[in-house]
Amino acid sequence: MENINVIEILKQCDALLEGHFLLSSGRHSNRYCQCAKLLQYPDKAEHVLKVVKHKIKDLDFDIIVGPAMGGIIVAYELGRQIGKPAIFTERENGVMTLRRGFEIKKGQKILIAEDVVTTGKSSLETAEVLKSYGAEVIGICCIVDRSIDKVELPVYGAVKLHIESYDQSQCPMCKQGIPYIKPGSRK
Repeated sequence: MENINVIEILKQCDALLEGHFLLSSGRHSNRYCQCAKLLQYPDKAEHVLKVVKHKIKDLDFDIIVGPAMGGIIVAYELGRQIGKPAIFTERENGVMTLRRGFEIKKGQKILIAEDVVTTGKSSLETAEVLKSYGAEVIGICCIVDRSIDKVELPVYGAVKLHIESYDQSQCPMCKQGIPYIKPGSRK
């Protein structure tokens, strides 16, 4: 029931797209999640993230950390709903880091927040930074969990989507000569 409602909201916001896409991983796909399109509507984002709030309600954690860019608003909104602090990490010279006076104390339990989890790359980079401060990362929460392979941490998503992706050499859309769009944010 929750998944159907979340998918409908994603479609209403044009956050769930269909076509031919070049993903930030270099793989190709016929569907793409652009959660920024959802996050521009605070009322819709609040509704979708209530689903995540329900899934994480029994977790014991101190702070939510969102990797920039996709995790910043997600972390903020979940922090607002739950009543916990929300901060973010960002890349500096290509390396994920904690800046802007944000602090992590040794032993703090942290939940990472993302918009979409596919490979978990940004989240795992963030986890490494947080662990270097002595924190314990307990999981990743997100709007869309589209991970296929097991991510090293538990993932709590508002919706789980299976979106196929292909190596360029195996991509059916490339074989049909359909041009791709590169909607991702990671360069």
